[in-house]
Amino acid sequence: MADQQQFNPGVSLAGAVDLEALKHQVKAEPGQAGGAPAAGGYVIDTTENTFQAMVQTSATFPILLLLWVPTDDRLFSMARALGDAVNGLNGQIQLSRIDIATNPSIAQALQVQGAPALFALISGRPMPLLQGLPGDDELKQLTDEVIPKIIQAAAQSGVTGTAPYSGDPDSDAAASTGATGADTEQVPPEHAEAHRLAEEGDYAGAAAEYARVMESDPSDALAAREHAKALLLARSGSADVREVRAAAAAAPDDVEAQLAVADIDMIGGQIQDAFDRLLDFLAAGHKGDLEAVRQRLLEYFTIPEPTDPRLARARRRLATLMY
Repeated sequence: MADQQQFNPGVSLAGAVDLEALKHQVKAEPGQAGGAPAAGGYVIDTTENTFQAMVQTSATFPILLLLWVPTDDRLFSMARALGDAVNGLNGQIQLSRIDIATNPSIAQALQVQGAPALFALISGRPMPLLQGLPGDDELKQLTDEVIPKIIQAAAQSGVTGTAPYSGDPDSDAAASTGATGADTEQVPPEHAEAHRLAEEGDYAGAAAEYARVMESDPSDALAAREHAKALLLARSGSADVREVRAAAAAAPDDVEAQLAVADIDMIGGQIQDAFDRLLDFLAAGHKGDLEAVRQRLLEYFTIPEPTDPRLARARRRLATLMY
């Protein structure tokens, strides 16, 4: 990420004084009278310190990323509409808000020149949706059509987890969505500790907790899926993608290099590529590495939806290659 630079409200990232923004500044804190809508429910505020952990959780559930300035009252209605829409979906997607005034390096990394900007984040990949204030019709399209499509796209990549509930949202959002403390039950109680560790970025700890859940209930498919994702992120969530791909290209017969790049494919939502890479590796005659590859594929197979046609094809091909 780029070196942090000082950012002053009323000055765009391009350096020009924005007099209009200065006129719309408010001093009230989010959630206070006259202030921006507060975080809560499935809406979180992300900083430079928590950004990487947030990106990694997008391998578990999709994230709507809003870059804004919470002291600019022109952005309040947009933030509230997005928050209400997300909270109404009970954890199928999370809204992560980033204040570019206090976290400028994130805006620079995403090549954002000012607020607001909106991205979808699935398996660590940001997809730009909007730059600038939307009109009423455009905002309605975002909440009614675009957000459901993001959830659908995430599901096609095997990203179907539930975002954690993080406390009551502000009163306006609670009133419009019916959100209450009862929504914490979206996460099964026996998964709560594992879910908390994953949200904090402790994927090794989360994997261990999910393993304990699976010992108690071997039929818990949700625990198996989240266990596989936690293992995946613990191994490769912070890997340098270019280095891993270069190493795999340089050593096509090295099973560890191929397993590592398959992990990168999975994290990036390229499920078919990950399956094909490891199955092609076995087909090329590396039968001595069969067990290591088989175990990794079985782990991967728990991540997509059980009805995903890619699973059936990969399972059939693996069975053929084993004999």
